[in-house]
Formats: sequence, C-alpha cells, structure tokens
Amino acid sequence: MSIWWSLHLRREAASVPLARRLLLGTMETAGVDPDVSYELSVALTEACANAVEHGGALGRSEASQAYRVTAYLDGETCRIEVADSGPGFSGDASPAPADAENGRGLRLIEELADHVHFGRTGRGGALVSFDKIIKWRPDAPLALT
Repeated sequence: MSIWWSLHLRREAASVPLARRLLLGTMETAGVDPDVSYELSVALTEACANAVEHGGALGRSEASQAYRVTAYLDGETCRIEVADSGPGFSGDASPAPADAENGRGLRLIEELADHVHFGRTGRGGALVSFDKIIKWRPDAPLALT
C-alpha cells in the first residue's frame, strides 16, 4: 500500500504548521517510527518556511501567492516535495555555511533527509525534494510494511 497527498497552500506563515500537522498525522496513522516522523516534519517545516518567505514571483498573480507540498509514502521510503513560483535557486543550490545568516534551513534539510535535491520547477520556481528511509513502529499496520 502507498499513501500520497498534495496541498496547494497560500504563501502565509499559517500554512506551515498545517502542512506539518498533516504529515505527522499521516505518519502516525501509517505506523512510522516517531523519530523518523519528527525529522521529516522538521525538514518539511524548513522547506515550507522557505517557500513562504522566498517563493513568490515578482507579480501578484494567484500562482505567485501559493506553493505546493506533495508527500509520498511508498514501501520503505517517504519522499516530500515543496515547489513554489519564486525566482528559484541561484547558481549552485547548495546550502550556506553553518555560520551564514541565511540558508541554514537548507543545510538542516540535508542533515535530516537521506537524499535531497534542490532544483527548479518546470515554470522556473524552486523545488526542494527529499527522501528518507522509513522505520516502522512495532505495531505498524501490516499492509504498509
């Protein structure tokens, strides 16, 4: 069995905890180990906060005021993607040094996930995609393990 969901959220601070709570609820229901769920939720929070802060295009179109979160839980892997319509990442999308003023959220995502990709959407916005191998609780539903 696999689970996936996708949200289109307004670029407002209140959308970040909404996405985080939905992810945590999904992980709890599926039987994912709470430590793994927490790490994924922190990484998601950082990616969403970046989309809220940096994810708008220069215009005030409806698309520039929104971002998308998609999560896939399939077998032993969870993949999360956060896409916006902002200017995207500059040159090398590598995270900033630990002592930098900005960019620490990207470094945190790299530390918490097993694989991370920073790129662009088909429309030029930023795309953060990260995967994590899932550990299951001992009482996880058999259909997902």
